[in-house]
Amino acid sequence: MRITLPAASQRVARAVWRDGERLRDAQERAIPEEAAIAFTYGGSSYAVMMATPRDLEDFAVGFTLTEGVASPNEIENLEIIPEKSGIELRMRLVESQERAYAERRRHLAGPTGCGLCGIESLSEAVRELPSVANEEVFTPDEIMRAVASLPAAQSLNNETRAVHAAAFWKRGQALVALREDVGRHNALDKLAGALARSAQPAGEGIVIVTSRLSVEMIQKAAMIGAPLIVAVSAPTALALRAAEDAGITVAAIARGDGFEIFTHPERIVLESPEETASVAFGSR
Repeated sequence: MRITLPAASQRVARAVWRDGERLRDAQERAIPEEAAIAFTYGGSSYAVMMATPRDLEDFAVGFTLTEGVASPNEIENLEIIPEKSGIELRMRLVESQERAYAERRRHLAGPTGCGLCGIESLSEAVRELPSVANEEVFTPDEIMRAVASLPAAQSLNNETRAVHAAAFWKRGQALVALREDVGRHNALDKLAGALARSAQPAGEGIVIVTSRLSVEMIQKAAMIGAPLIVAVSAPTALALRAAEDAGITVAAIARGDGFEIFTHPERIVLESPEETASVAFGSR
């Protein structure tokens, strides 16, 4: 029997209770789908995530990159295999990376209840991150425009009101990519994969997320080289310490009237380099 991928959302019947009474003739409501997604490398299982079954190629590539398993060009083959119990993202890595991955798996500790993927120690949970030494700067107006561009592009959330988004905004191009998922980490992984597959450097723009910022989100941002991450909610203290060490600017609690800057404020300037150059040229 052939099994197909489920849709990203489903319509379900509902009864509505409002203002102390049950409303009659209630219509159906769209809700997001959720499926078990297994990541396997060379036949070995690495992690199973509950996620929205959409943009799975991006998810596979982005997760592999942000978790430090391999770089996108080290993925030799990728298959998406629907099963009764979920979906397998079956990947084969290039030979050298396959050996390194197998060696890492052999050294993993026995059965654990760890909530993080493929790690064996506390030190790996707060692993040292690559430094984002990017000198790109952004204006408050650009950040506000980036945040304002999200709602209209969040098609799945506009339908269901139940998913997170991660997006990438670039000066001169506006919103370049946006990915949605029931999980905030998954949405960021999908965005990372989309940028990698389109050869779009994350260092050239702003990453925006419609969620709080935990340390895992900062870890993923560092792995793709994002200099600025903007969140609509607040960061955790550990996330800020990680961002400070990694050289990432964190702007959070972004609303229609502004935002708050927590780390590396030097990347936020009143005028962008392009605007400064334009003024200088016009004044000659």
